[in-house]
Amino acid sequence: MTSRSKVLRFSGQHTVDCSSCRSSPLCFTGRLPVDEIAELGDIIRPLATLNKGDPLILQGSPFTSLFMVRSGSLKQATTTGSDEYLVTAFFLSGELIGLDAIGEGRYPGSVVSLETATVCELPFAEFLELGTRVPELRRRFLRNLSLEVGSERLGMRLLLRRTAEVRLAYFLVAMSERFRRRGYSPYRFRLAMPRGDIANYLGLTVETVGRTLVRYRDQGLLVTRGPEVHILDMPRLERLAEASGRRRREA
Repeated sequence: MTSRSKVLRFSGQHTVDCSSCRSSPLCFTGRLPVDEIAELGDIIRPLATLNKGDPLILQGSPFTSLFMVRSGSLKQATTTGSDEYLVTAFFLSGELIGLDAIGEGRYPGSVVSLETATVCELPFAEFLELGTRVPELRRRFLRNLSLEVGSERLGMRLLLRRTAEVRLAYFLVAMSERFRRRGYSPYRFRLAMPRGDIANYLGLTVETVGRTLVRYRDQGLLVTRGPEVHILDMPRLERLAEASGRRRREA
């Protein structure tokens, strides 16, 4: 394991203006009073840009900071003790990276950019100190952390022992909602993650994902062209995502 906390190096000393960030409404800092947002901007390390494939965090490195996605998307992957590679999360604009590292004090997975992305670094020790002076900031952070844990547990519960069709439908409906919250169309969107990453995340094979997408197309649910997804019948896709159908064998 590497001892570096991250590969990406943040530079510059200027204050970050959170109030001008397009992702601010999605971030836990959104709609904070102007003076409190200014205090947060004083401790955030300046914006940095990653190109596709650039690493932000290395698995096992000491936890020092949270990272806020300003634009683009990233993935988190963990290599287990038996060398199994697991995609464990995808991050979009306005979302926090590193919440799962707070408890153990080390990042549990490597985080890599899926496309051109911009991120801000939030040094955690300075953030905790600021939270003692700005209770609303602390409250929002804890709420964000709680929602993250609840969402992850619900997702795992819904996907447990479900068929490939249900798992992929659940993933697409969830991604549709995430795009909707960002002001984009929930029916037409681009997934920067390759099918191999989606399959790994859902515990499926790439071939199974491909066959399932063909079935969706044949059923008039959606069509895909490369990374582009066009949902044709959202109500039916949502019903499928909520189905309790069990798989008969491993997909």
